[in-house]
Amino acid sequence: MEKKYTAKKLTAEEKLRLLCGDGAWHTADLAGKLPKLRVSDGPVGLRTERMNEEGESETIPAVAYPSIQILANTWNLSRAKDMGEALADDCKERGVDILLAPGVNIKRDPRNGRNFEYFSEDPVLAGSMAKRYIEGVQGKGIGVCLKHFCCNNLEYDRLHQSSDVDERTMREIYYLPFEIACEAKPVSVMCSYNRVNGVYAAENKKGFDLLRNEFGFDGAVISDWGAVRDRTASAIAGLDLEMAFSQENYDKLCADHAAGALPDEVLEACADRMLHLIYRCKEMQAGEFEVSSVASRARTAKKVAAEGMVLLKNEELLPLHGVKKISLAGCFAKPESADMLRGGGSAAVEWLDKKFDLEEALTARGYQVLYESAFRYQTINSFGQSARPALENAAVSDVNIVCVGTGSPVEYESGDRSTLRLPDVQERAIIETAEENPNTVVVIFAGAAIDVSAWEEKVKAILYAGFPGMGGDEVIADILTGKICPSGKLSETFPLDIADVPAANAWRSAGVTRYQEGLDVGYRYFDTYGVPVAYPFGFGLSYAFFAYDDLKLEGKGSALKVTYEVENTSEIDGKEISQVYVRECAPLVYRPYKELKGFSKDKVKAGKRVKVSLTLDSRAFAHWSTAFDRWTVTDGVYEILVGASSEDIRLRAKIKIKNGEIEVL
Repeated sequence: MEKKYTAKKLTAEEKLRLLCGDGAWHTADLAGKLPKLRVSDGPVGLRTERMNEEGESETIPAVAYPSIQILANTWNLSRAKDMGEALADDCKERGVDILLAPGVNIKRDPRNGRNFEYFSEDPVLAGSMAKRYIEGVQGKGIGVCLKHFCCNNLEYDRLHQSSDVDERTMREIYYLPFEIACEAKPVSVMCSYNRVNGVYAAENKKGFDLLRNEFGFDGAVISDWGAVRDRTASAIAGLDLEMAFSQENYDKLCADHAAGALPDEVLEACADRMLHLIYRCKEMQAGEFEVSSVASRARTAKKVAAEGMVLLKNEELLPLHGVKKISLAGCFAKPESADMLRGGGSAAVEWLDKKFDLEEALTARGYQVLYESAFRYQTINSFGQSARPALENAAVSDVNIVCVGTGSPVEYESGDRSTLRLPDVQERAIIETAEENPNTVVVIFAGAAIDVSAWEEKVKAILYAGFPGMGGDEVIADILTGKICPSGKLSETFPLDIADVPAANAWRSAGVTRYQEGLDVGYRYFDTYGVPVAYPFGFGLSYAFFAYDDLKLEGKGSALKVTYEVENTSEIDGKEISQVYVRECAPLVYRPYKELKGFSKDKVKAGKRVKVSLTLDSRAFAHWSTAFDRWTVTDGVYEILVGASSEDIRLRAKIKIKNGEIEVL
């Protein structure tokens, strides 16, 4: 590498220029003095642009991976790393230095238009998966930008609204996934658009100090595109790079510095962090890395989809056996465009392989398939109907498969869903074809929770395919026919009705969103208050069956070793996701009934068993004390709960903690 500069060796003008981007996708190179960094969206496929022959900007096709929500449903840390490595190779081929991902915002409200980009309603699952994703990307020499810091949990009025959150909730729910992800040493963090407790996220000095002084973050803080209102105030708070370049903001920054409103020491600190970012990214790329083929990356996408799709219901219909003729309905089975199978906004990917044809995939597996769209889907979100032929197909077939969903006109950046229900025409297609053929399977293509209440009891099987990415049609066909044993579990609760979600009933005005539910987000609320749900957090069916036993606990000072065995009692090889929750039996401050603290995904062959071993450190038992401004473990009795979902608890045992020491009871 050429000569390295420190901020002290740059002129004031150069330092000021370094704090503002060069156009939309690059850092300033100071007239060739510094390497230039290129950044790019997005979390599930690279979104880079080029100029076509007409001089118009167009997105370059890329490998399209399953949505982050589907990655989270795998609960497989290795898959998260695999996907990160594949994305790093995409970046290498396109000359991208920093991938603007992943997002770890908590799914507080299932209507959030960007939930397909985020991991979970649970901070431990979100942070753990993001950490391995980051390790995958950066382990192959490409930087990441962890986002959106912080509390961007709705898209409604995101440029102005204030997320009003109490300190304990912030620590235990919204900061925690960032804290865990920062263990992977991301090169950068992106601030969100919204205000946090009245202060714009770009000017949130308290939050930036927390990142650097407590979470061990040593990278640069970058703004979301257009999130900076006052460049000087954001620099003083600790924001290092404004993106994209704004001439107005740059001119004011220079004027403020000349007037003494931007202290030299602040300017130098930001410039030093920018220099560190630039040199670090280039040094990361200097290693020897084998770049996988596009075909290999496409296989990674299919592996993630295979483990992330969730079987929600199965009344002895799947896998398909003794079936010859299939009625296939719903235009999602043969989509006209990728918009139907992805979310919208900066995470949208122009698919490298545009083919997605479930009819063809099922036909190739030896079935006679009668396909009818039943309803039409247009990018303006207009749904028309042509359902009668689908009814006739269902009436003369062994099995009826209906493909329904949302897509980018419904789930997208900068807007939220108004309902969790599918469009009426889709619900009618399910209900009416199921009346003709009770052996009905519904395949859902969506990026977040769907209200299934209108039709769930009328069908025998439901497969949540999510936004499956390239090759998803092959994966769906393999799951339906039994070649793949489903192993995904929900990373978010599917409520019976949006009215049951506390965030949906919380105070919200033109300027303020009040997080009045506090810690009661997702399953924490439903479990604590006994509110029934459609499908609980951590739930997912398999073709295999698993039994849990032999729970053993071993205290090692302030840590607890948890071991148990999972047995596959079926004749089918499968993978089981076991979850470890902690409950404080007699808390002195409010605590949700139980909280996820560990998980494991293990392959268990038919008739065999595996031993699972996890270690919980003291933080697994701690709450954030606002009295002491620190994590605190209260002396008392705690219960360890091991389950197949948040509702399906299989094993229990208790411990006692006194002065930080664990005693197994």
